Amino acid sequence: MGNEKKLGLFALIALVVGSMIGGGAFNLASDMAQGANAGAVIIGWIITGIGIIALALSFQNLTMRRPDLDGGIYSYAKAGFGSFMGFNSAWGYWLSAWLGNVAYATLVFGSIGYFFPVFEGGQNIASILGASLVLWSVHFLILRGIHSAAIVNVITTIAKLVPIIVFIIIGMLAFNLDKFTLDFWGGTGSFSWGSVTDQVASTMLVTLWVFIGVEGAVVLSGRARKRSDIGKATVIGLIGTLIIYVLISLISLGVMTQQELAALPTPAMAYVMESVVGPWGAAFINLGLIISVFGAWLGWTLLASEIPYVTAKDQVFPKWLAKENKNGAPVNSLWLTNGLIQLFLITLLFTEQAYIFAFSLASSAILIPYLFSALFQSKIALNKEWYKAGERATRDQVLGVIATVYAIWLVYAAGIGYLLLTMLLYAPGILLYRHALKENTGKAYFGRWEIVAAAIIIALAIGAVFALILGNLSF
Repeated sequence: MGNEKKLGLFALIALVVGSMIGGGAFNLASDMAQGANAGAVIIGWIITGIGIIALALSFQNLTMRRPDLDGGIYSYAKAGFGSFMGFNSAWGYWLSAWLGNVAYATLVFGSIGYFFPVFEGGQNIASILGASLVLWSVHFLILRGIHSAAIVNVITTIAKLVPIIVFIIIGMLAFNLDKFTLDFWGGTGSFSWGSVTDQVASTMLVTLWVFIGVEGAVVLSGRARKRSDIGKATVIGLIGTLIIYVLISLISLGVMTQQELAALPTPAMAYVMESVVGPWGAAFINLGLIISVFGAWLGWTLLASEIPYVTAKDQVFPKWLAKENKNGAPVNSLWLTNGLIQLFLITLLFTEQAYIFAFSLASSAILIPYLFSALFQSKIALNKEWYKAGERATRDQVLGVIATVYAIWLVYAAGIGYLLLTMLLYAPGILLYRHALKENTGKAYFGRWEIVAAAIIIALAIGAVFALILGNLSF
């Protein structure tokens, strides 16, 4: 790692929290209200809480059971299901990471537009130029070294929590129970399995989006000072963030009705705050969002650049992505990642509701990495290969089952539209994998099951192309 310093527990916790609490937290209430009333939101949080905690505990368990795997999500899929699935897990995680930064760019400059109208909406030329400036500033900060960037991330994580905590306190004081219980289940006003199931499903990509980053400490496990800190940072960061998210969404439903929340512009938290305390509240929250997204942008750029670097070192991505500079930063991986983000920033001019589209696509892309991590947890707990003689694995088996069911439910909840679009992004990865395989082994050989998996990805990608041409793809 060259001259790089290792990351301690507090830096790892800040990375987890900083990666999760980004712009999504500031628009969370409105995003959930788009398709769900208060009752369904509560059920959605219960499902998400159980599922994401099981997933986080699985990450914690895997870091302790398999200390030899330093690539986190990628290395779990490879160790459990072969090189090709490991590649797809890394590819999907990488896609999710930099697509998330495209979403952040839209949201943050929409927020800056509250103060400077030239950026209004976050999808104009001024916003793209501003986002590009931020993008390359972060780029050169990380080139100075992972440790330097992590210190900045700690500072921005602390700063972003201040407006959120103020919002929660003021929101509690303004909470109206009658407003919260009005049209509690939606539809006819009474509980209906069909209606509630659809409403709950509509919240899943939203809740997944705001929790992406829970694995942040795991991804950077090779840079942790103490391996035991990885699991601690993951669990501590997750529990604290879960409490914050639940409070934000439920308190907002007690300040405004579901219909009012759904109609708010981004960031919704600013306008909820404004309805309680006046214009200064909106300005305060928008300022907090700007700090928050800059911190999350930094955290996600760290994670996004780390994945190709780690997989290249493991001979699954092309070798040139494994290059470090004198500060231990993954220089070529960083240039590739930020180059693609720059390219996609231009598309903001041509995409309606770019923020929702980008975060939904980012959430869909990460489903495969999460699913295979959960499956690997189940596999090692059932085989007990990495357990001491007589050591019980029942708890870990249960965690694996819950995390796997949750991941499968997320695939269903995402909907066919985003599944097809995600496979359209996965398909080019097959060519990259073939190139890396030939470069590192001298042959581009796919096993029987790898051919089947590749064929499924290609078939779904072709289906997405035809659906787009025919105008039948909705999401």
